[in-house]
Amino acid sequence: MFSVKFARRIAVGLALLLPLGAAHGETEFERGEYLVRAANCVSCHTAPGGAVLAGGVAFPTDFGTIYSTNITPDKKTGIGNWSFEQFEAAMRHGIRPDGEPLYPAFPYTNFTKITDADLHALYVFFMNLKPVVAPAKQNELSFPFSQRKLMVIWNALFFDEGTFVSDPTRSTEWNRGAYLVEALAHCSACHSPRNLLGAEKRGSLYTGGSFFDLDEDRGRVARGAPNLTRSPHGLGAWSQADIASYLKSGISAHARLMGTMNEVVLNSTRYLTKADTQAMAVYLKSLSPAGAVPSKPSEKVMALGAKQYDINCGTCHLPTGLGSADTAPPLAGSAFAQAPEPWSLIDLVINGPRTPPEAPSLEWQRPWQSMKPFRQKLSDEQAAALLTFVRNSWGNSAPAVEPEDIDRMR
Repeated sequence: MFSVKFARRIAVGLALLLPLGAAHGETEFERGEYLVRAANCVSCHTAPGGAVLAGGVAFPTDFGTIYSTNITPDKKTGIGNWSFEQFEAAMRHGIRPDGEPLYPAFPYTNFTKITDADLHALYVFFMNLKPVVAPAKQNELSFPFSQRKLMVIWNALFFDEGTFVSDPTRSTEWNRGAYLVEALAHCSACHSPRNLLGAEKRGSLYTGGSFFDLDEDRGRVARGAPNLTRSPHGLGAWSQADIASYLKSGISAHARLMGTMNEVVLNSTRYLTKADTQAMAVYLKSLSPAGAVPSKPSEKVMALGAKQYDINCGTCHLPTGLGSADTAPPLAGSAFAQAPEPWSLIDLVINGPRTPPEAPSLEWQRPWQSMKPFRQKLSDEQAAALLTFVRNSWGNSAPAVEPEDIDRMR
């Protein structure tokens, strides 16, 4: 019920962590550091302004707020007293050293697939970091979700344990990509819809999802993640090279880095080898097209939306929705524009794009013009019609946006 991945601010790099004991140059330690990057541990276990991997990040959910814990090797407040067997139990089975079940805000539902060798490398890495004293914050969950023992029932219903098994009918590259996407990177956590108890809908994996983020000014804010299958409403227009480039550098012909992907690329995928980002792209492009096709919006709404598009968007994104290399990204075939849940798209239009901080080692910038927020320029009705038009023109198809949705995101 809590396995949603939530967006965090860009965290301090792992380079600031000082390893102790086993030398930094040991192969297993370095392998563990790479795997920590692949799993994006930094984003969820580093609070804004806090010590790296010391926890304290708030995860707002429909059931209350959960806080991430300290995963440095401090013996009192971290995992310094954990044996490898206890570490394995947490990662593979979702069980704490005291025998209590973990909440799947910690994605053991994905980490269960990590191989034995990689799991041990992760353990070696964590146990040779500088310990940080950071007591865990008390979760703020409503009853009965505050009762951990109920997770036994949840696990029985929704948790499939087991290490990743390669598909012998697929290439080595495809299997590597599947392992990274399904296990370490746990992409399904954001990009899959969920049932009423917060579990990923197994028949709709990677077809787009929604989650909550924390905004400094507005508190809990809804976000939407796009469809990652090769549906025309997802990554159908993206080539393998487009996906690999976006994961590695934050740019592609279809999008540039912004919003909730900032942390994923800046804290994780840009550190992966080109071979690994290419493997992830190979796997994602193999996902069969999936996702519900919504009903068409009314002609009245589309007409109002077309008018607002011509006034506010057509110059940069072009009347064809294809954009240009000099002005704006394409909206036709855009996975972001067609995400099943429109929250991130609404936030972009109303509040402007949340671009990442300057990253000299990451050439994410493109010559597209900066987009200004339309909060003061568009009414709720106008903004809703505009986004409905974008989501249902040039071959796009996605649920209509309602004026109430705009009001909620303001």
